[in-house]
Amino acid sequence: MQRLPLITPERERIIFQSVYSKARDLGTTLHAVGGIEDHLHLVVSVPPTLAISQCVKHWKGASARAVNRSGGAGERFQWQRGYGALTVGGRCLSTVIEYVKRQKQHHRTGNLFSVYEET
Repeated sequence: MQRLPLITPERERIIFQSVYSKARDLGTTLHAVGGIEDHLHLVVSVPPTLAISQCVKHWKGASARAVNRSGGAGERFQWQRGYGALTVGGRCLSTVIEYVKRQKQHHRTGNLFSVYEET
């Protein structure tokens, strides 16, 4: 899978806002969002009544529509197909939240947790 660097700083702001808004609409709790130019990580508590696949569909759809409505320069924005999902909880949750919040720093320094980056 080829990741393309399509998330500009302007797009990132729009994407983060729309993902937070859609998470609230879905009744999920978005703990953290972080990413770099070619991918995004979310730490989300999803109630058992919702399918992860449907949540991802809504987050991707809402954020792509928001970016494309913004009228910024560049080609039409769309997410690549697929996604990865891991479950975390308990003692690991705060560590994963901090990791995701510092995505840019981790990628700059190469201090990555491969299990989070290869999914």
